[in-house]
Amino acid sequence: MTDTGNDLILDRFLEAPRSALWRCWTEPKLLEQWFCPKPWFITDPVLDLRPGGEFSCVINGPEGEKFPNMGVFLEIVDGRKLVTTDAFAPGWRPHGRPFMASEVTFEDAGDGRTHYVARAMHWSEEARKEHEEMGFHDGWGKAADQLEALAKTL
Repeated sequence: MTDTGNDLILDRFLEAPRSALWRCWTEPKLLEQWFCPKPWFITDPVLDLRPGGEFSCVINGPEGEKFPNMGVFLEIVDGRKLVTTDAFAPGWRPHGRPFMASEVTFEDAGDGRTHYVARAMHWSEEARKEHEEMGFHDGWGKAADQLEALAKTL
């Protein structure tokens, strides 16, 4: 995807080392602690860290809402980059209506800090707008705050 017009981006410097942030993204028990902005939370995370490997969880809301979230990893650069999409299920099976691909990068920024960029890449302007209206900036921002706080404890 070379057209960046349908991307939503969270770009921050986090006060936590890259290795700790990576652990929070790649260890299921840690992912459960920060991945959704509270009071939302995830359960049943599956992280098969290889291209085509499953990346899934159930997103749970404060009123008992449950949203299964299924996708796969497209690219993994150990300690530095994760790319996922919901366009496929494991086994490269097409999966419903594709909403987005995501890319998360981690770059050392000195003094135990990390330049953290989370990019949601949408197939259409409509999907991007839908994600914005769902609260992308606030939700992903709060999740990044939770990620940073957890990573500082590791």
